[in-house]
Amino acid sequence: MTSFLNPASKIAFADLRLRKHADYQRAYNASRKQHAKELTWFCARRDAMPVRSLHPNELLHGTPYAGPRIGLTVGKVMGKAHDRNRIKRRMRAAVAQHAGLLAGLEIDVILHPRRSVLLLDWDKLQREVANVFRAVRKQCSAPKAAVTPAQFSPVEIERR
Repeated sequence: MTSFLNPASKIAFADLRLRKHADYQRAYNASRKQHAKELTWFCARRDAMPVRSLHPNELLHGTPYAGPRIGLTVGKVMGKAHDRNRIKRRMRAAVAQHAGLLAGLEIDVILHPRRSVLLLDWDKLQREVANVFRAVRKQCSAPKAAVTPAQFSPVEIERR
C-alpha cells in the first residue's frame, strides 16, 4: 500500500521510514526521551548527528533525502504478534495522515506507542500523533544556541 504525503511531492510514505539500526541508535543518542499521554518519542535533527547513513533515496537518485524520517518501535512486551501488528498498522496510518506537519524539517523521529494504543479510539490516536508532531516541530525547529568564545573559560580556550 503506497500512500503519498502530498500528491505534488510524489514522496511515498515508505520513503520516510527509518530503516537501519544505526539510524535509530544515532537518533537515540542525539535526543532525549519525551512523553505524551499514549506515546513516548525521540526527536533528533540530522545536522546534530555525526554521520548519516545512505538512505535508499540517495542510492536511487544521488541526492540526499531532505525531509523527516519516522521510525516506529513496538516491542514484544506489547503483546502477541497480532497485537503488535495491529498497533503498528494503526500508528502507520495515523503518522501518514499527519506527517505533513513535519514537512521541511531534516529530523528523525522515533515513536514508541503504549499498549493502550491498541484499544484507543481512532480520533484520539490521530489527535495524539498530531500533538506529538506539533511538539516535535516546535522542539526541532527552534534555533540552536550558538557557542561563542566568551562562553568558555580561559582553560577551555587553551585546550582548543
